[in-house]
Amino acid sequence: MTRFIVEADGGSRGNPGPAGYGAVVRDATTGELLSETAEYIGTATNNVAEYRGLIAGLRAAFALDASATVQVRMDSKLVVEQMSGRWKIKHPDMRPLAVEAQGVFPPGAVRYEWIPRERNKDADRLANEAMDAGRRGERWRPRERAAEPAPATPPAVGWGPSAGTPTTLLLLRHGETELTPRKVFSGSGGTDPELSDVGRAQAEAAAAALPEADAVISSPLARCRQTAEPVAARLGLDIRYEEGFRETDFGAFEGLTFAEARERHPDALEAWLASPDAQPPGGGESFTAVARRVAVARDKTLARFPGRTVLVVTHVTPVKTLLRLALDAPPRAMFRMELSPAALTEVAYYADGNASVRRFNDTGHLR
Repeated sequence: MTRFIVEADGGSRGNPGPAGYGAVVRDATTGELLSETAEYIGTATNNVAEYRGLIAGLRAAFALDASATVQVRMDSKLVVEQMSGRWKIKHPDMRPLAVEAQGVFPPGAVRYEWIPRERNKDADRLANEAMDAGRRGERWRPRERAAEPAPATPPAVGWGPSAGTPTTLLLLRHGETELTPRKVFSGSGGTDPELSDVGRAQAEAAAAALPEADAVISSPLARCRQTAEPVAARLGLDIRYEEGFRETDFGAFEGLTFAEARERHPDALEAWLASPDAQPPGGGESFTAVARRVAVARDKTLARFPGRTVLVVTHVTPVKTLLRLALDAPPRAMFRMELSPAALTEVAYYADGNASVRRFNDTGHLR
């Protein structure tokens, strides 16, 4: 299980006065810095700013891995004791903030530890940076880190200044299964089919042609595992499995062709196609729910492998979701994308939050 350390702080120059918070997320095993955040929040008290820093740190950790356990370290005795349940929360401004913090992770996933101020220097620095930015009428921005060595492929050409070395996701759809040619709904809630003979040949062809990568991440479903294995073997890498990249659970549509789904569930199918918030009958997932977990998996991957190239072996819906998020396109744009088995798509993500789609549905390695 993933374990994070969240260090958070907040401050006010006047109490109440101009206030800001800062928070960092670290890997609890290695101490590696995974995320940092800060914000100027206007006029507030020290305690409100401290709680806001806590909430921001927990949300940043949740974005990296919603199933993680978290050790929160703060130099605010008040926040630590109140969130640990040992002190009552009497101030009306504190209660809703405490409830918000409690709701980020499931009960029992977060523990709190008081630390002296000198051990909370990073979060304190970020809070002061945010207050300084607010005084200048600006938003806090993270400091640039040292750039990674230039990638083998040339950077994307744009109109603005260089945004540094991107993190590149090579998105490989799994190879064919016996269900693929029949265009059957095959998601997370069905039979978990394995690759067909054609699909295995596609996986081998992809392994032989794909460029170098620094990591291999796969959906845990069998067809993706079997597609990832020959690539990982060629690269000499282990496969990291990520639940967030699994296919949609299509509920009652699982195992049906589109025509069969329309015949058996006409109203439900029409509603599902019309709204990203609609769920297939039988406990399926909406596109909104899928986008939420795919975005979390994406952010976790970007935080773990900054400036690197990562192969992600996944399914149709996650690839299309990542594409439309990168393009800032509406959910309905997914219905206008054709994605072939074992096709490769490439998206570069920059530290300033921008993304660049470099290729889509590339099947040249299968010819």
